[in-house]
Amino acid sequence: MKKPFSSAAVIMYMAGMPCAVADAADVKTSEPADSLAIELSGVEISANRAGVKTPVAFTNISREEIARGNDGRDLPSLLEMSPSIIATGDAGAGIGYSSIRVRGSDGSRINITANGIPINDSESHNVYWVNMPDLASSLRDIQVQRGAGTSTNGAGAFGASINMLTDAPSYERSAMVSASYGSFNSNKQTVKVASGLFGDHWSVDARFSHIGSDGYIDRAFSKLWSYMGQLAYRTDGTSLRLLAFGGKERTYMAWDYATKEEMDKYGRRYNPCGKYTADNGETAFYPDQCDNFTQHHLQLLLTQSLAYNLTLNAALHYTKGDGYYDQYKTKRTLVEYGLEPFIGSEGNLVEKSDLIRLKNNDNDFGGGMVNFKYSLDRLSLVAGGAANWHRGNHFGQIKWVRNYVGAINPLQQYYRNMGRKFDSNAFLRADYEIWNGLSAYGDLQFRHIHYTIKGVSDNFDWNTGAMGLLDLHRDWNFFNPKLGLAYNRGFHRAYASWSVAHKEPTRDNFTDSDPSHYPEAERMFDYELGYFYNSSLFSIGANLYYMDYRNQLVVTGQLSDTGNAISVNVPDSYRAGIELQGSLRPVRWFDWQLNATLSRNRIKDFVEYIYEDEWANPISFDRGSTPIAFSPDFILHNAFNFNVAGFEASLESRYVSSQYMNNARSAEAKLDSYFVSDLSLAYTFRTLPSVKEMRLGLTVYNIFNEKYCNNGYSGAGYYLENDRPVIYRYAGFAAQATTNLLATITMTF
Repeated sequence: MKKPFSSAAVIMYMAGMPCAVADAADVKTSEPADSLAIELSGVEISANRAGVKTPVAFTNISREEIARGNDGRDLPSLLEMSPSIIATGDAGAGIGYSSIRVRGSDGSRINITANGIPINDSESHNVYWVNMPDLASSLRDIQVQRGAGTSTNGAGAFGASINMLTDAPSYERSAMVSASYGSFNSNKQTVKVASGLFGDHWSVDARFSHIGSDGYIDRAFSKLWSYMGQLAYRTDGTSLRLLAFGGKERTYMAWDYATKEEMDKYGRRYNPCGKYTADNGETAFYPDQCDNFTQHHLQLLLTQSLAYNLTLNAALHYTKGDGYYDQYKTKRTLVEYGLEPFIGSEGNLVEKSDLIRLKNNDNDFGGGMVNFKYSLDRLSLVAGGAANWHRGNHFGQIKWVRNYVGAINPLQQYYRNMGRKFDSNAFLRADYEIWNGLSAYGDLQFRHIHYTIKGVSDNFDWNTGAMGLLDLHRDWNFFNPKLGLAYNRGFHRAYASWSVAHKEPTRDNFTDSDPSHYPEAERMFDYELGYFYNSSLFSIGANLYYMDYRNQLVVTGQLSDTGNAISVNVPDSYRAGIELQGSLRPVRWFDWQLNATLSRNRIKDFVEYIYEDEWANPISFDRGSTPIAFSPDFILHNAFNFNVAGFEASLESRYVSSQYMNNARSAEAKLDSYFVSDLSLAYTFRTLPSVKEMRLGLTVYNIFNEKYCNNGYSGAGYYLENDRPVIYRYAGFAAQATTNLLATITMTF
């Protein structure tokens, strides 16, 4: 995989951040304080969850909503009908490498947790969903908070936070089997079993899954396996859970994308990854151009009632990730890989040759968190913290060199470096009902990060004639206050808030940047103002936001040679918009859901630098106020849902306006607008012998056969002609599947 890793579990009693391990909504006092008895219908993290008294914009996705769309596609596809969300995928059919953007912010700027434990990789800040296939089958629910949101653990939330809760321990014995099959040989098989309560206190739950797809894009196959196991102990006032989940993936690369010229010549499904010229002069594709990664998570989660109004949540976690990607590179300069030029068969000096390289990641991530929740009359108070450590071992190997003459060790290393990170935080959050539905809210967080990278880079330094040295030491201390007012009474909810968020640069921001201009940390002031009316017949609401950035790291549109987006600091930028939501349910069997985002995303006084070579001889252009890359001005989601006597039908549509893949507003880097609709049909049988429930489903994706691209990259360079620079621009586009089908059968026993 083109990234590191994350896994979880080993409990700890440390201070750190705002994630905990149980949910106040599910921890209900059933007896007087002296008995400390609580009913635990499910354990979830309450510390970083928003409620109606929290002055932030959020959306809850229930277990039922997740299950309806869970046919094997990656989790971002299941969230893309939520406000301000765009899901993208390299393989074009929703299975494989996928990502998510919220309000234009990419996945590295979205904080993601499972049971309050960070899932974002500590160094890249990304979540690689392909490492956790079919996690949706083990989720209880998901909350998406837009903007800075509540204090949370892990990477800073600069566009949104996504808080996932895994299934609660079972009370009854059950089993479930599910299978899907559809276009492009896409398929999924899932088996879940639950012991129910035994020995008065214990339960065991397990899931095993396989997902596969050939992909819409040529050779963009995915072979994915995953598991989850849970051992739970419950007694009056106590819930203790040990979770293990993880996945193994082998995915053919599709992240180079195709240019429009290549699509015109070879078709929309063309994949340039792994392309080379064979000895016979014919074009060929390297069959092992794959990402291979394994990831295991362990979590130990404790919820303890200390008094009728005081609850302790604590967690320990550990994540282990290990893998590599196998990549064919053409005409590479040998000295960049620690190899000497050689004399070829024709007596010529060969300084460039085709080669195969392996890039490896071996990562460990662990830590602990604790929080206390106290409620009394009008006051609700949560205090806690977390501490997490990360070790990332990065190294590259040479697997093969075409026609090489000379000494070469099998899988010899050409670079190795180590990243170490310590991240700790403490927070205090309170809301107090001032009067008659009006509440004041405060959330104070202090976060400390220490990060080092040492070793030899994978980038060759032409000034020294050797691989670049890495010796990075950074410390950051961030104070993130959040203040607001909320009003909740009857059908009405209104709020206003002001938040501060900070975010440290990622590893790639350092290793892919100009060493003389390392990136700085970012700061955001987030202003939110919302009103919602919710009745049984209809609901309507609006959220205004203004996200004001200092030193925001924005993608330039270019990619590093490992497929990662290159970002630079810009002094002043902002995202401003309005999120509109509405629903109508005139009868029990029909509802209409609608949300739209109108936004303006701008960099003030953007200066574009174009290089003749890598970090050489830059020329600059003052572009003035420009749109931020990958930030469309308009997003619309519409859904018509029918549910009658076990029959379900849904027509979901998504419109995304045009957007640029760079910050220079260049036509070559423009993604055209698109409008895509999916039709889902299902019927549930509930009267079959020996089967509690059987659901048959069929989804026709992209029913109107829209030919569109939802992601890509762009770049620019120049060459000299008569001593004058001639600028050229280039771009690759992630084509998405035309009309395709997925059928599903799920049986519950």
